[in-house]
Amino acid sequence: MSNQQLALIVPAAGLGTRLGSEAPKPYLELSGKTVLEHTLRKFVDVSGLGEVIVSTIPEFKEQTRKILSDVFPGLSCHVVEGGRERQDSIRKAISKISGKTGLIAVHDAVRPFVEHQDIEKCIIEASRWGGAVLAVPAKDTIKVSGENNEIVETPDRNKLWMAQTPQIFWAALLREAYDHAKSYNIIGSDDASLVEKVGGKVVLVQGATKNFKITFPLDLKISEFLLKEEGQ
Repeated sequence: MSNQQLALIVPAAGLGTRLGSEAPKPYLELSGKTVLEHTLRKFVDVSGLGEVIVSTIPEFKEQTRKILSDVFPGLSCHVVEGGRERQDSIRKAISKISGKTGLIAVHDAVRPFVEHQDIEKCIIEASRWGGAVLAVPAKDTIKVSGENNEIVETPDRNKLWMAQTPQIFWAALLREAYDHAKSYNIIGSDDASLVEKVGGKVVLVQGATKNFKITFPLDLKISEFLLKEEGQ
């Protein structure tokens, strides 16, 4: 197990337009708690966790502070205002992290079913290699499209993985990646893609399909079912 202090960043500024809800996705309630609270509670007993930073929109700052104080009493927690893009929100959160932190984990606010043992595996591999990402092997055949949606390539499915979070990195490496992205106006689809741009090594850690991202109305129904299964 890593003995480095871990900082957790949770971007929670997404509006959830695909869900068709008035409240942002992280603040929807499931079994009497917000999705954000369910997600944060998965990290309560994680090894070396020293600080937590959540980015959100101004209207939900106070609610987020209360959730953090309830979930992590006594831990160093910050709430920052999210930026236009997820990447901007994470950059703001990184600026709040103390210099004594050795590892930074980024986890989507709307992945409330990540398994404790998978987080710990990801920490171990990130400590060893510099970066680690939870992921699951692609179960469907993936097609690459060209003009008029014509198929131009069918990659070997055995080499394809679907990235999840948390994505965990050496703190200095993630800071370098975000500085580089800002300098060269690079927008990455995830944090690992930015680390890859500066030559950082990132390994895949097999997670679970249960660690899905709540995106569509059906995902809420599945979430309610899973919480009942967990006795919540």
